[in-house]
Amino acid sequence: MSDIRYYTEEGLQRLKDEVENLIKIERPAISKQIAEARDKGDLSENAEYDAAKNAQGLLELKISQLQEMISNVRVIDESKLDNSKVLILSKVKLKNLNNSAEMSYTLVPEKEADLKSGKLSVNSPIAKGLLGKKIGEHAEIEVPVGKITFEILEISREN
Repeated sequence: MSDIRYYTEEGLQRLKDEVENLIKIERPAISKQIAEARDKGDLSENAEYDAAKNAQGLLELKISQLQEMISNVRVIDESKLDNSKVLILSKVKLKNLNNSAEMSYTLVPEKEADLKSGKLSVNSPIAKGLLGKKIGEHAEIEVPVGKITFEILEISREN
């Protein structure tokens, strides 16, 4: 059974770029290492050759896994998402009612999460607590440090 994963266009392009890099740059580099090790003589006791062959096997496995993942990707059509409630790809401005701090996050597929750039995995506890909520609603979310109550101030789409 296929494992369907949801990505944005940007996330899918990153996956494709990674596969292209592995095929066009990494694969030839490992082939060159194998050829150089083979030229050194007896392969039965050639640690460089064994290491290069192992690296080649791991690289081919990674390429295969990424290609399989790409074949099962479904791109999220942002034009069909409802802006009235928090969904995947929503940019949400929140107020932490415990300390009055305001913050903004964009909820993204798990593999595209990057907290430094404000992209929060849709599978994280905070995102799960926000999903389906509307502007003005409160979400009480259990996090490792205890319960935090957030008020949803704005919902928009990342452009």
